[in-house]
Amino acid sequence: MNMTSEMQLVAVEKLIPYVNNARTHSPEQVNKLRSSLREFGFINPIIIDHEYNVLCGHGRLLAAKEENYTEVPCVYVDHLSDAQKKAYILADNRMALDAGWDDELLAVEKAELEELGFDLGLTGFDEKELSDLFNTNENDTKDDDFDLSAALEKRHSYSVVMCGLSENTRQPRCPAEKEAAITEALRYFGMI
Repeated sequence: MNMTSEMQLVAVEKLIPYVNNARTHSPEQVNKLRSSLREFGFINPIIIDHEYNVLCGHGRLLAAKEENYTEVPCVYVDHLSDAQKKAYILADNRMALDAGWDDELLAVEKAELEELGFDLGLTGFDEKELSDLFNTNENDTKDDDFDLSAALEKRHSYSVVMCGLSENTRQPRCPAEKEAAITEALRYFGMI
């Protein structure tokens, strides 16, 4: 199995961007990368060969130059042929486009970052993207027969019963009474 194993800081002026890099980097994207470098530091290294040709990380290199970095972390790749290097430059950029987002988990992360007071702009999402991702436009929602209040009450009743507390007195049940209550709750919720 081939893998990279050498990483070191390399002077920015030694690095040679690939002249045929088909991936473009808009000024807006470079500004996002610059903000990321300022907030998090230079974490994701640039991939280079031993002649200092950049395979991956052209955008990060542009941002680092604009932020006046003199050295950046680089990982050396020495096991690829010239054809493989060309193909990897395309593959690395293209395959990232195939990734998606789990909207529910993204919403959880967004909410937690907001609660922590973190600037969501530093995640790379702009205001419009965040708004589009979490658009709760009432015109887009469909009404159904789901009764949230009833569901929450069922959940509460189930929790009380499963904890072995009397629903009326909130006192611990005796073991036989608790077992009967659990069986009743399981039947009620269609679990047995």
